[in-house]
Amino acid sequence: MPRKRKLLAQLSALQSNSSLPPFDALKNLNATPDGESSPKSSKYFVTEKKNSSQLEADFFNQPCISLARSFLGQILVRKLPDGRELWGRIVETEAYLGGEDEASHSKGGKQTQRNAAMFMKPGTLYVYQIYGIYFCVNVSSQGDGAAVLLRSLEPLQGLEAMRELRSASRKGPTKPLKDWQLCNGPSKLCQAFGIDKAFDQRDLTQDATIWMVPGHDLPGEQDVVATTRIGIGNRGEWAEKPLRFYLRGNKFVSVVDKKMEKKMAAMGDFSCS
Repeated sequence: MPRKRKLLAQLSALQSNSSLPPFDALKNLNATPDGESSPKSSKYFVTEKKNSSQLEADFFNQPCISLARSFLGQILVRKLPDGRELWGRIVETEAYLGGEDEASHSKGGKQTQRNAAMFMKPGTLYVYQIYGIYFCVNVSSQGDGAAVLLRSLEPLQGLEAMRELRSASRKGPTKPLKDWQLCNGPSKLCQAFGIDKAFDQRDLTQDATIWMVPGHDLPGEQDVVATTRIGIGNRGEWAEKPLRFYLRGNKFVSVVDKKMEKKMAAMGDFSCS
């Protein structure tokens, strides 16, 4: 069975009677079925029970590097205000280790109002803004100030809704985005999943609009590329540390390290000889 069809079959098995009605218009995303604007997220309004197969607190409660690798192959789910769900398989992450990490927002153990989520319990979302317009989403792990950046997703369900959300963030007439272009970067996936600053400090194990479920067909050690992180500038030795992880051969990854993949292939050939 082709890989895409296999993933979709596994996705169907994970869901319980979930369907995607046609995507009407972007303006309807923030409306309730009766046409009124939905209230802000609050624990007092959340009564809906999420998928029982979702990843729980124990999964997120692990060291940062371990969590970054464990995320690969897992599925991020976003429930829109109109009830439809977006599903994406995590294919690329970056680990930020907290106080000692010169590239981390929490370097030196500095805790601010902006990065407070990095110091919260594992599984807490840390959403920050770049260039004043784009957002990136991270998940806290074990360790003070440590978190994992979600860099790329492989879209599985709700692709047309993702296209609408991405198009709303692009200026002027644009061509329809191909599947691999929807979530192949940290800001792109936030646009496609409708994730903004309002999601900062949310708990992936408790929130009714965003959570994770276990993926099937999880990668083996030989399927994961460990390489340097993207766009962290002049951070000395930390710019060279292999703290970015992605699924080898996956076309939804944002940036491929061909040199590292060639090295891994050579090592694989050597070990088989």
